[in-house]
Amino acid sequence: MSTSFSTWQARFEKLRSNKFFETFVIAIIVISALVIGARTYDEVSRFEQWLGVLDMAVTVFFLVEILIRMAAEPRLRDFFKKGWNIFDFLIVTASLIPMDESEMVLLARLLRIFRVLRLVSMIPELQMLLSALIKSIPRMGYVALLMFIIFYIYAAIGSFLFHTVDEQLWGNIALAMLTLFQVATFESWATAVLYPTMEHFPYAWIYFLTFIFLNAFIFLNMMIGIVLDVMQKESAQMALDSGEGEEAEIQGLRSDVRELRAQLDRMESALTKRDTNSPQ
Repeated sequence: MSTSFSTWQARFEKLRSNKFFETFVIAIIVISALVIGARTYDEVSRFEQWLGVLDMAVTVFFLVEILIRMAAEPRLRDFFKKGWNIFDFLIVTASLIPMDESEMVLLARLLRIFRVLRLVSMIPELQMLLSALIKSIPRMGYVALLMFIIFYIYAAIGSFLFHTVDEQLWGNIALAMLTLFQVATFESWATAVLYPTMEHFPYAWIYFLTFIFLNAFIFLNMMIGIVLDVMQKESAQMALDSGEGEEAEIQGLRSDVRELRAQLDRMESALTKRDTNSPQ
């Protein structure tokens, strides 16, 4: 019984690590995303039944795939030790909610949208990018806090100076911060904000240019620098982990060669002993 289980476990492990199988799973994830997108068009309503069948087939495939990955582990609890496995398990389990009942159809469709995120768990490079983004959030938070302080100071100054120009843009500090956000994103800021203000305050360009210089050039580049720094560290760690895996594989091959040599030596010793003891 144990030998049979080990045999099937090894087969599932081989299938899970097969590159063709991984590529096929990624293709199914993309197809699932296309099916979800197709449901948003009215023109495909006449194919609703076929889309439902295809969605069911994708759901069954994901269920079988997650079961194969679980069966490939020597122990079931080892599967849940990895965060990405837990994420995939939750996504696949949520996809099992039926779409027949009208009360659950919206929830089921929303949960099926998140199946696209399984691409992250299937592609190591995407995992590295997401991990770098998450790890950079604390450091980016300090930059965002400093940006908020600058926004607040400039918004207060703008509401004091320019409230007579346009109450909808500078009436209070909250409206002024929204206006400055529009300026920081360069969304029609010159024609809608700068020029009308300069008609009443000719030197207002100094206010806007210094604000843009601080936010668009300094703080934004600080954000990018933080993300790039974390991504570089994650990439180096990923390469190190890959190197450790290759080293472990090489050590395993060396161990197998030494064991094979030992077996050959024992066989040669047994043959030599038999020839020595054989009668002439």
